[in-house]
Amino acid sequence: MRLEKFRFQTLLLLILASFSFSCASKKKVANEPFNQVISTARSYTGTPYRFGGTTRAGMDCSALVYHSFYAVGITMPRMSADQSKVGKTVRTNDIKPGDVLFFATGKRRKQVTHSGIVTETSRGDVRFIHASSSLGVSEDYLSNRYWSKAFLFARRVLD
Repeated sequence: MRLEKFRFQTLLLLILASFSFSCASKKKVANEPFNQVISTARSYTGTPYRFGGTTRAGMDCSALVYHSFYAVGITMPRMSADQSKVGKTVRTNDIKPGDVLFFATGKRRKQVTHSGIVTETSRGDVRFIHASSSLGVSEDYLSNRYWSKAFLFARRVLD
């Protein structure tokens, strides 16, 4: 009798455990592409900036975007201006993690010259990761005066 009760309790625990794991895994799968893009981008944090660079020895902003999306099976163009044509345009108020931001940091105010990936949104502010020419791969806020002036638009590659 005691052995049967033990077996029943063990079986019940196994069923409950498998049920809770299956629910958690469904939630994780739904967000996995966004999380994978962001975690891949963050894995490059501290990589020095190198114009045209595509490796951990040095990379530019578009290489960061390229490698981060490649990690989830999406091949992006290599240059920011070309990347800015992929996906659908997102209104500034609707930006979410995984979206790509585009900036005009050169002399031409409307020409895409820089890109970054949204990592967080909180209280109307947007945090993004990019390859900065001065700091290498790092995170900044769109509310930063420099970035808010240079910001052009956002695009959603993952739906």
